[in-house]
Amino acid sequence: MVSSIDSSVGTERKLVSDVPGPKSRALHQRRLATVSAGLTIGFPIYVERAEGAIVVDVDGNQFLDLGSGIAVTSIGHAVPALVDAVSEQVAKFTHTCFMVTPYDSYVEVCEELAELTPGTHAKTSALFNSGAEAIENAVKIARLATKRSAVVVFEHAYHGRTNLTMALTAKNMPYKDHFGPFAPEVYRVPMSYPYRDGRSGAEAAAAAIKIIETDIGATNVAALLIEPIQGEGGFIVPAEGFLPALSAWTTANGAVFIADEIQSGFCRTGDWFAVEHEGVVPDIVATAKGLAGGMPLAGVTGRAELMNAVHEGGLGGTYGGNPVAAVAALATIKTLRDRNLAARAREIGEIAFANLRSLQHDVAIIGDVRGRGAMIAFELVEPGTKTPNAAATKEIVTFCQQNGVITLTAGTYGNVIRLLPPLVISNEQLADGLDVLGAAVRSVR
Repeated sequence: MVSSIDSSVGTERKLVSDVPGPKSRALHQRRLATVSAGLTIGFPIYVERAEGAIVVDVDGNQFLDLGSGIAVTSIGHAVPALVDAVSEQVAKFTHTCFMVTPYDSYVEVCEELAELTPGTHAKTSALFNSGAEAIENAVKIARLATKRSAVVVFEHAYHGRTNLTMALTAKNMPYKDHFGPFAPEVYRVPMSYPYRDGRSGAEAAAAAIKIIETDIGATNVAALLIEPIQGEGGFIVPAEGFLPALSAWTTANGAVFIADEIQSGFCRTGDWFAVEHEGVVPDIVATAKGLAGGMPLAGVTGRAELMNAVHEGGLGGTYGGNPVAAVAALATIKTLRDRNLAARAREIGEIAFANLRSLQHDVAIIGDVRGRGAMIAFELVEPGTKTPNAAATKEIVTFCQQNGVITLTAGTYGNVIRLLPPLVISNEQLADGLDVLGAAVRSVR
C-alpha cells in the first residue's frame, strides 16, 4: 500500500466554518466584480494551500480532494520532490524559449515520453502548454504527414476549447454554443457506450467503420482521434475490442490513430496509459494534465516518421516546454515510477468499485458504475429507467462539498459523478471520502 504523502496540515478533512466561509464569500464578491462570468463556478471556496490529498481554504477548512484538479495533481499536492525541482529551476532561469536557446530538461522530458508511451518504435515529441494545444498539433501533424484532411472523432468526446478542438468536441453547452463557425473536415461517429448501446466492442467498431467508409471515405481520413476512456463525456469505457478494431482499421487504411490520453494518462487507470489495457499502440499520443503535477505542460509523442515529417518551424510556441514546467514533469514522472503509483491506482480502483457497486445494489438511482483504476465514475438515472438524472448529480455533489469532500461531475447529460483522487491518497482517506459520498447518494429523495 502507498500511504498519503506526509502533510503539515494533517491528513483529515475538517470544517471550522460554514462552507463557503466568510473569507471565501468575500473573495467571491471580488471575483464577481472582475472575473469574466464565462468561467464556471464549481465550488466557491478559495484555496490557500494544499498538501497530499487535502485542500485547505482561506477560512481554514480542510477538504478531501477526490478531483485532483481534474486529474492533474495525480502525485498529490505540494510533493517535496516537485517543489524542490521547480524552486531550483526558478532560481536558475524561468524562460528562454526552446526554439531560441534550448535546454536539457525539454530533451529529458521527450526522452521519458519516448520510453513511456506504448510501442518500441522510434518516437519523437514536441511540448506545448495545454491539452487543447497538444490535440491541435497532433491533428496538424497527421494532416501534413498523410496529405489528407478528414478527422474522425466520436460521440461524447471532449478535446478542448480552441476553435479546432471545439469542432472535435461533441457537447454543445457549455463548450460550443454560439462560438462557431468551427473548423471544417471533422466527422463524428458513434462511440462504444456499453451501458446505453448494449453492443460488443466488435459490433460498435463495425458500426463506426461503416459510417467512416460510406460517409467520409477511407482514403480521405487523416486521423482517427479518440479518448481511450472518455473524460468529460462521462468516463465512458468502450467495450473490449473496440479500440483494437479501430486501430487495425487505421493501419490498414493509412490513417493516423491518435490517442487523447490527456485525462487518462500517467498511471491514472492503473497503466501508464489507458490504451495499454488492450495492447493498442497509437501512432500519436497526446498528453497533458498528470504530466507535470500542476505545471502547464503538454506533449505530442508519435512515430518518428510522422513527427519528423513536419517542416522546420512548423511546430512550436513561445512557452511550450517551459523549463519550470519541464523539470516539474521530470519530478512527476520520477515520483510516479518510484512510488509505483500505477499499482496504487489499481488498488484505489478495487476499493472504490467494490464500495460503489455495493451502494448501487442499495439505491435505485445508480444506473452504472464504471471506469478503470483510479478513474472512477457512476451514472445517475431516474429509478427503474435509464433516463439521465442530472438533478440528483447536483444534489450529491453539493452534499459532498458541504461535508468537506471535493467531487466532480461529467457526462453529456450532466448525470455522471467522477472521482479522480490523488494516487497518494491513503486507504483511510479514501474510505472517509466514500462514506461521505455514500451518505450523499442515500440523501437524494
